[in-house]
Amino acid sequence: MAVLSFILSRDHSLMRRVNRWHAPRWIRLWMICATRGGDGWLWYPILIAMLLFGGEPKYRAVASAALSVALGIVLFLWMKQLTGRRRPCHIEPHCWASLMPPDQFSFPSGHTITAFCMAVSLTQFYPGLAVGLYFCAFSIAASRILLGMHFLSDVIAGAILGSGLAYVVYGFFV
Repeated sequence: MAVLSFILSRDHSLMRRVNRWHAPRWIRLWMICATRGGDGWLWYPILIAMLLFGGEPKYRAVASAALSVALGIVLFLWMKQLTGRRRPCHIEPHCWASLMPPDQFSFPSGHTITAFCMAVSLTQFYPGLAVGLYFCAFSIAASRILLGMHFLSDVIAGAILGSGLAYVVYGFFV
């Protein structure tokens, strides 16, 4: 209980600082673009490019990524209903972000789960894409915090769950 209380205290402290921070315009644009990319549209062209130019492992890579994302979506929907954690933007207003959250619950971050499912899955088959894929995944994760959609612990849990799912699913495709 003490650990959970510590995490919640730190989450709320960071939330207050982030929600009151007047970020530079370039960070605002980057975070909005990253979070919109995490809505799903970023991943579709990447998967299509894999199918067109991905060489021998393309079908296994796309299947692995798609299955891990599908399992990730089921997992985060179930966990959000189970935990019922309120989003930071429902607790305290954000000073510059006005995006509406896709649902009412915060834990875990679905955007982060799917971003890490994609990044880890595809990196297993295409290690040369790791820098770009992880940059996208970390940008999406950071955007969820900086836009007031999630607490830090929501995003950390999402990254761990998404990465774990991707590694497990990858094992079925090697």
